[in-house]
Amino acid sequence: MQTYLVGGAVRDRLLGRPVKERDYVVVGATPEEMVAQGFRPVGKDFPVFLHPETKEEYALARTERKTAPGYHGFVFHAAPDVTLEEDLRRRDLTVNAMAEAADGSLIDYFGGRADLEARLLRHVSPAFAEDPVRILRTARFAARYAPLGFRVANDTRQLMQQMVTAGEVDALVPERVWQELARALAEDAPQVFFQVLRDCGALARLFPAVDALFGVPQNPDMHPEIDTGVHTLMVLEQCARLTSDPAIRFAALTHDLGKGSTPRDQWPSHKGHEARSVQLVEDLCDRYRAPREYRDLAVITAEWHGHVHRAEEIGAGEIVQVLERTDAFRRPGRFEKFLTACHADSLGRTGFEDSPYPQAERMRRALEAARTVEPAPLVAQGLRGEVLGEAIHAARIRAVEGLGEG
Repeated sequence: MQTYLVGGAVRDRLLGRPVKERDYVVVGATPEEMVAQGFRPVGKDFPVFLHPETKEEYALARTERKTAPGYHGFVFHAAPDVTLEEDLRRRDLTVNAMAEAADGSLIDYFGGRADLEARLLRHVSPAFAEDPVRILRTARFAARYAPLGFRVANDTRQLMQQMVTAGEVDALVPERVWQELARALAEDAPQVFFQVLRDCGALARLFPAVDALFGVPQNPDMHPEIDTGVHTLMVLEQCARLTSDPAIRFAALTHDLGKGSTPRDQWPSHKGHEARSVQLVEDLCDRYRAPREYRDLAVITAEWHGHVHRAEEIGAGEIVQVLERTDAFRRPGRFEKFLTACHADSLGRTGFEDSPYPQAERMRRALEAARTVEPAPLVAQGLRGEVLGEAIHAARIRAVEGLGEG
């Protein structure tokens, strides 16, 4: 029985990056032998065990055979006669198919170290095409390592295109797509994830409302980059500069979805795109069963970001409307996230990447002023129900108007 450190731990050590978790492959062992040594079995589809002390994962060397379309269409074979090379050959990318022996020596059958040095994400073998999740994983790795200069190898991109054409991505289950999307949004360059998907044609299949933004023009006076799809990826890039919160980044990604359905005869104007954006955000969240936190933040961002951009021009009544409709009084933390997404939208334009955004501070001060309104005195006056709500609303407007007087 021989044990090897494999995958991400080997890759990241060679890159000089922190190793967050370690996975091992065991060659020449049976499940019974692993259990006898105190390992706890946890794998459902194939034999995976937790170390009795470190709780790290140890998987028996295995091969796999494609039996049906999609992510679950595999039969796995794990046995003592499966070699390390056979196990590594079934992995997705060469940079993830290296191993380290107990003595620290590197085992690299497929040129992973050379691809690390060349900054290439390249598939290990044609078996890559059997698992559509690998398209998403490759795009996610591209988003993670883009700041280091990594790119998807041309032959791998072509293979991904062939997979899309063959309909493999259509078999992906919603939960797995969302899992990869959420992880990609947390990477250093999340915009690269969507660019890679677009390059291979998968964006149109998985996120058609995002793909529809490309080629749609906007007013060049406000958007020198013109193309709405380009703007969207710029907004996501700027959002990544402002925050690591994937929910805010998701809101930044989806804030303008409605512009993709603007009738051509209205271009470059996009009147009413906010309402269309809200519906498309909800459709996307329904399709992939997005968590409520992501959905709610994305919806209010799609509907109200334009009002925040005009915060220094609109009156106190409209500002209070935004505060109330975004539930800022009860959810100030979420409102702050909303302002961050609006800020990213403003920065995500050619030539505006480092511009100030005083509108956010205007909204923060307005919220602070409006929150000084206490319902108790109004209730003491005998106000109830709708009348009480109207009185509170009016008092909030007066409080925000007082900011101008100050």
